[in-house]
Amino acid sequence: MFETPRRSATVLNAWSGSLEDLQQQAQPVSPVSTDNTGKKKKTKPPQRSVSVPQLFALEDAADSEAEERRTGEKCHIEGDDEESILRGIFKIEKKSCDVELRASRLVWTPIQPETPTGTSKAGMLLNKDYVELKEIFAVKLKRRRSVGQQKGGTLLGITLFHCVKKGKKLKDHAIHLSNMSEDHCEVWLRHFKDILNGFRNRPKSLKVFVNPNSHRKEANQIYSEQIAPLFKLADIKTATTITEYKGHALSALKECDLKEFDGVICVGGDGFANEVAYGLLLRAQMDAGRDTDSIFTPVRAPLPLGIIPAGSTDIVAYSVQGIRHPLTAAMHIIMGHYQSVDVCTFSTHSRLLRFGFSAMFGFGGRTLALAEKHRWMPSSQRREFAVIKTLANLKPEECELTFLPLKNPKQESQKTTRSKLKRDSSNHFDNVDQWQSIQGLFLNISIMAIPCLCSMAPKGLAPDTRLDNGSMSLITVRNTSRADFIKHLKRYGSLKDQFSFPFVETYTVQEVKLKPRSTSGWSDDLSEENVKFDSKRTPMISSEKNYPWNIDGDLMEASSEVNIR
Repeated sequence: MFETPRRSATVLNAWSGSLEDLQQQAQPVSPVSTDNTGKKKKTKPPQRSVSVPQLFALEDAADSEAEERRTGEKCHIEGDDEESILRGIFKIEKKSCDVELRASRLVWTPIQPETPTGTSKAGMLLNKDYVELKEIFAVKLKRRRSVGQQKGGTLLGITLFHCVKKGKKLKDHAIHLSNMSEDHCEVWLRHFKDILNGFRNRPKSLKVFVNPNSHRKEANQIYSEQIAPLFKLADIKTATTITEYKGHALSALKECDLKEFDGVICVGGDGFANEVAYGLLLRAQMDAGRDTDSIFTPVRAPLPLGIIPAGSTDIVAYSVQGIRHPLTAAMHIIMGHYQSVDVCTFSTHSRLLRFGFSAMFGFGGRTLALAEKHRWMPSSQRREFAVIKTLANLKPEECELTFLPLKNPKQESQKTTRSKLKRDSSNHFDNVDQWQSIQGLFLNISIMAIPCLCSMAPKGLAPDTRLDNGSMSLITVRNTSRADFIKHLKRYGSLKDQFSFPFVETYTVQEVKLKPRSTSGWSDDLSEENVKFDSKRTPMISSEKNYPWNIDGDLMEASSEVNIR
């Protein structure tokens, strides 16, 4: 299908945290406390504002700082040797402070009271606080206005909005710099505006797609009440489309002018995220003149994709961002945090079917197909009903799997793997001896380019999968008893190894070809009471022609061999 078929193509950028943090999703990192310790005071000391990357690096600094406070020594903040760009007096949390604007941070020190003799108290500690300039995303003049007043008002000072990290969550926090001088505040405002304009990776204009039917139909409310105000605060212009039918976003992305935007945002569940990602990538192939009905080399998407989770499981957002939290997703977008993500191509007969992050065939596909037939039910009840009924009518599928394994995936670094895949891609069709083939009866087959984290599988459906190392996880569950298969499924929700069963096999691969051996698909309406069936020996054959696939929570049907790269 493709000229570079030995890797899942990293052709999409997503807004998320750093790769280093995301590679440890299976073992969440607890945030390091940066509270200052010292002598007990009646008044609560102001909370220090720190940058996101520093949360995992200030543990030793916090301990050292606490020790210096105990001995009454002056605390030294890294970067104190930077020259002041601007300096002035503001009130912060009702305390007069000496505020310095430096090259990388804003530092403020409370102005200490004097003794009756006019000299500073000996031994008084300079309690400096600061915020990294790169964590500030908005600055506004703060004014007092009467009811109904839209403009003007009494100037109170400047308000800074910056990003703070608590665990894996990102939140916005406001710092009020109180000063009633118009000239003074205008000078500081101009400097802050210049600083914000210097962050070129942050978006200024976004194309937003909202699926109003996602999950409990809360996506529109989540966007309008939580996300849109943050975008407005950060001075990000948005062009919003509320989708009216399935495939609306895909059609719009094929036609709209994307040159005026810095990114594309989707607000919805996994199926909607897959639709927008597919549309974004398909548009890239169209603009590059690629013929998707023949052999072609895919190109990267020109714009990054931001995913605001508003679905029932949000596996894609959870895997990329490490958490299912709309405000965290919005803050990643505002701050311009990028993460490359591998995307799989699904094709048959040299024709592209779609792009996707993960797929399930067998139990996973039939469960989704059954759930789709009962859309009238609430989502949670629909999923539970589909799982129970599919388990009650559990049947294997006879398949032939041909795959190209990744050599020594644990020993090769990400950079080495990528360069090797690129170097060897031209010789792919000559290396037929590297391909492996297995066949037999399978209850479920999973192909995943992302870890597939969710609340029901906190370790992920494919825990060892990385986001952008050019490989996929192939997980096969061979035919076994219903009781053993249920034990395997239950392991996903626990801390035990879900793959430690003799009927489960895992592979790290670059490409997979899945070919059903029977001549037709499954019927979800067949039951054990009506059909005599030996689940360990014979696959059930029905009159249906297509096989259901679960691709990122979206149903796709195919009648022949599917090639995943």
